[in-house]
Amino acid sequence: MKNLKSIILGAGMMAFLLSACNSGNEVNLTVSGLNPASFDTLINEKPVKLYVLKNSKGMEACITNYGARVVSLMVPDKDGNMTDVVLGYDNIRQYADTLNSPNDYGSSVGRYANRIKDGKITIGDKEYQLRQNDNGNGAAHCLHGGGNTGWMNKVYDAEQLNDSTLKLTIVAPDGENGFPGTVTATTTYSLTADNTLDIVFEATTDAETIINMTNHNYYNLNGDFSKEGMDMVLYVNADNFTPSDASYMTTGEIKPVEGTPMDFREPTAIGEKMDTSYVYIKNASGYDHNWCLNTYKDGKGDDTQVCASLYSPKTGILLEMMTNEPGVQVYTGNFQGNGIPGKFGVLYPKHVSVCLESQKYPDSPNKKDWVQPTLKPGEKYYSHAAYRFSVK
Repeated sequence: MKNLKSIILGAGMMAFLLSACNSGNEVNLTVSGLNPASFDTLINEKPVKLYVLKNSKGMEACITNYGARVVSLMVPDKDGNMTDVVLGYDNIRQYADTLNSPNDYGSSVGRYANRIKDGKITIGDKEYQLRQNDNGNGAAHCLHGGGNTGWMNKVYDAEQLNDSTLKLTIVAPDGENGFPGTVTATTTYSLTADNTLDIVFEATTDAETIINMTNHNYYNLNGDFSKEGMDMVLYVNADNFTPSDASYMTTGEIKPVEGTPMDFREPTAIGEKMDTSYVYIKNASGYDHNWCLNTYKDGKGDDTQVCASLYSPKTGILLEMMTNEPGVQVYTGNFQGNGIPGKFGVLYPKHVSVCLESQKYPDSPNKKDWVQPTLKPGEKYYSHAAYRFSVK
């Protein structure tokens, strides 16, 4: 608690000082309207700032090295207007306030994205107890590598390679949140000429461990974060999904989507499918499930094929996703609508956004028939996810 308070107070003091220094001077805002000075601070004695990426077509991504987070992402709509398509905050203070602000917005999640049952894994003949930070319906799982004490709230070392590429590096010590092995991991963001946000995750370890990284952008393509986004049209190239119980934990089954509200093999408005009487949707208060991608075959994912897409009839913005991973978690912002203001004071309602998280299946270390996330010394973890934007 003391450490957290020092982080928040430090961030607040720095923001105050920067504001004082900038008074009377012109403020250089990003295309998305962010003030980079609102992100300049020290957290745990490491510098934090906002990095701006642009491509040749004017697309802009603003990223902070605190949690390797995408803070804003500007893409053109059908009328050529630049539109922010990701939720978040407009200052570092809210991101660092882990007690009062939901703060996985835009983050790089590690070591293990999604849930691990009871926070237990076995590597070799040794069982490890991980941090149990996901407490729901009597269960206590490990979620997103430990949540507030995971990578989303660590300061990465940043290297901006050029105008459109940012490399972020973290070294996670052995035993962090119970995970074995000292891991060096990188998240590399690039904006390509075809308006793609390209993300590459890489990692090495000095002891056998598990790795399953992802990006946690909350997408709303409608251009208005104050209204729910269930009119967005979703497509998922998957014949099967992994059911979850009332604690959001995968049961170990793989079930066909045929004849269920989980079938998005034809693009459909999300709200038209969201049948809250269907047990798995009822359990999660919306969609918060893993789909088994058809683009993953024979132990390999084809990251040149579209595995999922999201489309806004209002703005004409189309997002197409590609990945080499076997699964994608679709999450419809079921815990939003909490009254906490987001960017520029906007109150995000429930179901305002959609996350498309590339991943190994949830709890795969404890389901040995599924693709395993094991990483050994001498090996290199590589995960790729790309989000291509266009209009139609």
